[in-house]
Amino acid sequence: MLELKLIRENPTKVQELLNRRSAEGYDIQPLLELDRKTRELETNRSQLSARSNEIGKAIGQKMRSGGDPKSAEITALKESGNQLKTQLAELEPQEKDLKAQINQLLLQFPNLPSESTPVGKYEAENVEIRRWGDEYITQEEKILPHWEIGEQLGIIEFKRAVKIAQSRFVNLIGAGAALERALINFMLDSQIEAGYTEVMPPVLVNTESLTGTGQLPKFAEESFKCGDDDLWLTPTAEVPLVNLYRGEILESTELPIHHCAYTPCFRREAGSYGKDTRGLIRLHQFSKVELVKLVHPDTSEAEHQALVQNAEAILQALKLPYRVIELCTGDLGFGAAKCYDIEVWLPSAKTYREISSCSNCDAFQARRADIRFKETGKKGTQYVHTLNGSGLAIGRTMAAILENYQLPNGTVKIPEVLQPYLKREAL
Repeated sequence: MLELKLIRENPTKVQELLNRRSAEGYDIQPLLELDRKTRELETNRSQLSARSNEIGKAIGQKMRSGGDPKSAEITALKESGNQLKTQLAELEPQEKDLKAQINQLLLQFPNLPSESTPVGKYEAENVEIRRWGDEYITQEEKILPHWEIGEQLGIIEFKRAVKIAQSRFVNLIGAGAALERALINFMLDSQIEAGYTEVMPPVLVNTESLTGTGQLPKFAEESFKCGDDDLWLTPTAEVPLVNLYRGEILESTELPIHHCAYTPCFRREAGSYGKDTRGLIRLHQFSKVELVKLVHPDTSEAEHQALVQNAEAILQALKLPYRVIELCTGDLGFGAAKCYDIEVWLPSAKTYREISSCSNCDAFQARRADIRFKETGKKGTQYVHTLNGSGLAIGRTMAAILENYQLPNGTVKIPEVLQPYLKREAL
């Protein structure tokens, strides 16, 4: 959530930064008008309250001086006081309503892009930062798409998944299920070794949690909701990991907090029909190891770079070629101020596809979820900065392995770092 004071005091700058995201759809003028009305009402209420207090004191003084409670003067003062109380009572719900409207508008605004984020409107204007593993890119012309080699090996099955659920779900069979478990365990082990503390959170989350991280109210249609409860299937472990600390004031000595978690994730992928309809790239249910950091604002940028490196380390260990892209302002996620995407090489399509998105949300989520910290020996509190990134998406990692490690005999070699988990060398 954006800070109302920042918008009020720097409207031109805030509007300019929002326009870098999109030239349409983010007009702060209605918000500023509501804020103006609220402050006028607060001033009026304050003046009426002060006048009411003066009348109350005047009545008290006259009564203590022996004045007749039924005298015309005291009666008139009481009537004036009652009128003021009636006016104040009428203003209270008006003020409450205006503040609720402001809050709802604030929840609709995305985070402001960082000043260092490349300015651009479209995905094509993202900036490539680096590549890794070009020497591992195969030039074979007969690389099968991962879903074909997976089905041939009998480890990926889609048709019966449709019978069980619907399209865009998958059954992993035998070595396919084992490969998924191996990837989850390898990623968790690696991130724990890198300093993250593992959490196994609920995969059902409430509305307040999704609001805290920014999925609600704007992206309700992309999530699955339980019909009889205020519970949603989590779209990413970022939601429960950030909300572990919702409404809390931490000590600065507790920072940084680094968590990792494996969860199944659920997304409707609304608006994406027709894209990646085959294979493991865009499913309604998928597994992911997520990395989340709560950090001091002063270390935020350095923590972001380290987060990206933690995600990259998994691909390097698996010897999967990838590139790192810095997203331009028009392609940023809703809560991100700055974001790097890591894209893995898929040889069947001869292209790179996103496998991790590493975002610095600065204080945006912390303000929504009210997560603050207190500096030792200092007054007041500050909002923490939150960061998140996939470390990694399991299905997409599996797809990359099935394509990059194909052998001419129709089998798939297992990356060396996974062989101890699977106790085999090939699928």
